[in-house]
Amino acid sequence: MSTAIALRVVEANARAYRRTWKGTVVTAFVNPLLFLLAMGQGVGSLVEQGVGSVPYIDFIAPGLLAASAMQTAATESTWPIMAGVKWQKTYHAALATPVGTTDLVSGSLFWIAVRTAMTCAAFALVAGALGAARFEGMLLAMPAGVLTGMAFAAPLVAFTAIAEKESRLSSIFRFAIIPMFLFSGTFFPIDQLPGWMQPVAFVTPLWHGVDLCRSLALDLAPRLPAFVHVAYLSAWIGIGWFLARKSFRKALVI
Repeated sequence: MSTAIALRVVEANARAYRRTWKGTVVTAFVNPLLFLLAMGQGVGSLVEQGVGSVPYIDFIAPGLLAASAMQTAATESTWPIMAGVKWQKTYHAALATPVGTTDLVSGSLFWIAVRTAMTCAAFALVAGALGAARFEGMLLAMPAGVLTGMAFAAPLVAFTAIAEKESRLSSIFRFAIIPMFLFSGTFFPIDQLPGWMQPVAFVTPLWHGVDLCRSLALDLAPRLPAFVHVAYLSAWIGIGWFLARKSFRKALVI
């Protein structure tokens, strides 16, 4: 892989994004505002004691940052990738240049990391404006949020590249992304789940991201050492990148 060529892929995505950035920026700020107002101020007003010694809005803000990173990364890793492979076939055109499949994978993931970082930054700014958690803590949680998003992005890029039907992407959101959003510690500790669900939540990448973001944002001790979270999420990224290279070769190289 050539880093310079991979960065050209990032540049191509950035040039295309210049045409659509206004709509996505609005969404990036409106979504966290609505989530924090509805769940933090609305539901949070009913949870008077908070979670432990932490006010409820402070508790959910870092979790929502991680969950928003997951959702952004998952969205960028599915339909845009399928468009490049099957619909618009821009990846086929790219392979007619010095860009190789490894460059395409790495460049696409770099771009997804940029988009995820933008989402995390917007969430941190909104949370800081509303006084949810410590603003400087939310800034510290941003890299963990990006790491969480990329733990989903890399495997999903690998899956999408060889997915035969668009409906399979919808199934990923319906049966994986949404359940993880609800049951991986974003809104309440996983200790509150039924006993059989707790081990399932414990192995999801989102739970590791939520726990890591929460510990950084609130200066709390994580359930597991931070390096365990980082290593676990990094493993998802590494394995996903390896599989994505194989998927791109299968889908694009005849």
